[in-house]
Amino acid sequence: MTYQFENPSQDVIFDYLKKAKTIAVVGLSAREETAAYKVSQVLQTAGYKIIPVNPRAAGEHILGEIVYARLQDIPEHIDIVDVFRRSEFLADVAKDFLETDADVFWAQLGLQSQEAEEILRSAGRNQIVMDKCIKIEYQKMG
Repeated sequence: MTYQFENPSQDVIFDYLKKAKTIAVVGLSAREETAAYKVSQVLQTAGYKIIPVNPRAAGEHILGEIVYARLQDIPEHIDIVDVFRRSEFLADVAKDFLETDADVFWAQLGLQSQEAEEILRSAGRNQIVMDKCIKIEYQKMG
């Protein structure tokens, strides 16, 4: 049987987005043609603070924001961690997530990992969204 993650209700997802101010984007690069860049730009324009996380670009600026190598290096509270890394890397990102006080673990459209879900839930971190585009969900709110 293939693994199928069950997302929270639409109302809960909207609630996450309404409460959030700061979104760390794992896998954001300066390449403007990427989904991560386009989605981050839309969210930034909508008023969210975007914090890029990319070890290869650490110390540089993307979308006017300083890039951090790891989630654990971000010196402020993160409301949502939006992950743009292939599904096989989600468990590693989940482990990093647990070392922060971030609220919501969000894996972009097309991404899900049973291992990541188990890591998060076993640590009592149950605010998880997978296989959904944060930009599309934001735009659904109107």
